[in-house]
Amino acid sequence: MSAKPRLLVTRRLTEAVQARAARDYDATFNEADRVFSPTELIERCQEVDAVLPCHSEIFDASVIGALPERLKIIANHSVGVDHVDLAAASARGIVVTNTPDVLSDATAEIAILCMLGAARRASEGDRMVREGRWAHWSPSFMVGRQITGRRFGVVGLGRVGRVTALRARGFGMEVHYHNRRRLSPEQEMGAVFHETLEDLLGVSDVLSLHCPATPATTGMIDAAALARLPEGAILVNTARGNLVDEVALADALRSGHLFAAGLDVYRDEPGGNPALFELENVFLLPHIGSATGETRDAMGNRALHNLDAFFAGRAPADRVS
Repeated sequence: MSAKPRLLVTRRLTEAVQARAARDYDATFNEADRVFSPTELIERCQEVDAVLPCHSEIFDASVIGALPERLKIIANHSVGVDHVDLAAASARGIVVTNTPDVLSDATAEIAILCMLGAARRASEGDRMVREGRWAHWSPSFMVGRQITGRRFGVVGLGRVGRVTALRARGFGMEVHYHNRRRLSPEQEMGAVFHETLEDLLGVSDVLSLHCPATPATTGMIDAAALARLPEGAILVNTARGNLVDEVALADALRSGHLFAAGLDVYRDEPGGNPALFELENVFLLPHIGSATGETRDAMGNRALHNLDAFFAGRAPADRVS
């Protein structure tokens, strides 16, 4: 019997996924569940055939250049792959996979939570009650924005974007979107296509970001983009933090041009942006878009499916490079 492939699992996954990995691979786990430095990551990869990382592990060109010849696949436990230099991996002959589809519902739920939390001033109200400052009520108390019937703008009507748009329709919202290319009528489901981001911004009472982080999209929501949103608009970001210029966002929130923002992702993670913490009109979550037991099991199993296929000599279903 041939030896099992050696696998490094860089973060603590669900018990079911780790049990499967231990059964099918000669697996090494990170029981301390801490982020490896680049040096540690390189060292731990030296004696393995595969690595199963999360978005917290950065495989830039320098890290990939230091990986051993025996390491042939990076099977990500994430949809986004902006933490991996795909060109460098391809040049080294390293296969890269991700875990699409399985987290669409969970992430869409968080996007809707961020929208509602921002619109109805949930963070502000929660703090008020917890801190014992709720001492009065009047018709003008804690007045927020009603999202029913508003225009819901989606940047990136992909898997997560389409599910989020479907949920938004449940509130009677009118869906608009911008993609690199227009979708089929079946995928649009009545959404209004805008060829440019600028056109979409002008009709978005709520703007929800669902596109990948690429050199082209980094910083796309800057001061100029925010200024194009309708007065009193709401920004929701459950995609990647570097899509948004957070300095410009804070300015737009302070000025009142934006009513509020609902954020699950930030440029600096973990930790977030302290400048945003100071603002009452921001609903903040700690990057938990896919954080349900069902979804994390599904993500881990999908990553392992890709590894199984690769080591059986088949093409992994979710290969991105």
